[in-house]
Amino acid sequence: MVNSRFTANRCDGTGPDLGGAAIRVLSQSQPVYVVHRTFTGDDCLYFISALRKIYTDYPDMESVFGEGMAKTGDMFGAISHFRQVFFGEEHLRRTLKHIPNPEAGAAAKRLNMFLRWMVRKDDAGVDFGCWESIAAEALLCPLDVHSGRTARKLGLLTRTQDDRRAVEELTGSLRLLHPDDPVEYDFALYGLGVFEKF
Repeated sequence: MVNSRFTANRCDGTGPDLGGAAIRVLSQSQPVYVVHRTFTGDDCLYFISALRKIYTDYPDMESVFGEGMAKTGDMFGAISHFRQVFFGEEHLRRTLKHIPNPEAGAAAKRLNMFLRWMVRKDDAGVDFGCWESIAAEALLCPLDVHSGRTARKLGLLTRTQDDRRAVEELTGSLRLLHPDDPVEYDFALYGLGVFEKF
């Protein structure tokens, strides 16, 4: 999986792996063993299969989220669309827990973080900014216990649960400060909570 890049439905020998290795793994007849307390070998095989289907049906991952944005007009809608596409094939019910469901109220912290990295451009090199079809103003602030605690202390968030509604409230507060790039403050909120014990 190292030093390969999947573009145009083929695996190149340079760059970060974006799915090409997954296709090679499925073409082998050896079993895949994954040891983790919640993510099993069956989950791993489904993830590989789902990513292979996405990269077969779409030119890239950006297109899946972009299609969701076009259909719904908001980032939680885009995440829900991605989840629907991802689980479009037969899967174990237990595997659903690994991709959050905003329609059920999930904050989708990791997916919002991933989207931040892919969409935002910054000079510090934290965010890659390699996706062009989604605007930074559409992003939602990744919310965890640390950023949530800090946001509450600063008066940016009143909701006590770290869920979808809290993400929407926090992002709305941050949009008042910077409408074009509300998640610019994410790392500062997180850092104050974790490193400064704010």
